[in-house]
Amino acid sequence: MLDNSCAFTGHRPHKLPWRYNEADSRCLALKAALSEQITRLVDAGVTDFYSGGADGVDCWTSLIVLELRKKNAALRLHLILPHEGQANKWSDSAQERYHSILEKADSVRYVSHEYYDGCMLDRNHRLVEATGVLLAVYNGEWRGGTAATVRYARKLDRRIIILNPTTLEAAEEGG
Repeated sequence: MLDNSCAFTGHRPHKLPWRYNEADSRCLALKAALSEQITRLVDAGVTDFYSGGADGVDCWTSLIVLELRKKNAALRLHLILPHEGQANKWSDSAQERYHSILEKADSVRYVSHEYYDGCMLDRNHRLVEATGVLLAVYNGEWRGGTAATVRYARKLDRRIIILNPTTLEAAEEGG
């Protein structure tokens, strides 16, 4: 089962060079590169995709899977969310996108009803544990949730595809 499943992780918009400007050509290029990577995974037999629903990369990859699912009914989007109300403090447009994704997902599970210190990390661990591949939009920095998720995937010897958000170079390791 793990061979046909992929989790997503990546930096929040404020950590990317274009921040929240999704019309920026660099953001559009990253989304196109993500679509290409996900399409390659589908072509290799991956059917189940897991997202943590965070603003930015998680939502972008979720939308890509939902778009691909229109042409391939075998694809499934599973959300493992840290707590209910994750998007409550986001912008109105980001909340709207988030709730639209929740409505269309094949499954939605919460780590907790309420926020607690560590619920994001627990969510990230569950994403890695549930899947055989991790697709990470990762700039190589040591601190942060994306870095910790990549390290955890390495510890579990998962196949990892790291997509650099600036150069768009993809590197594969593990598995």
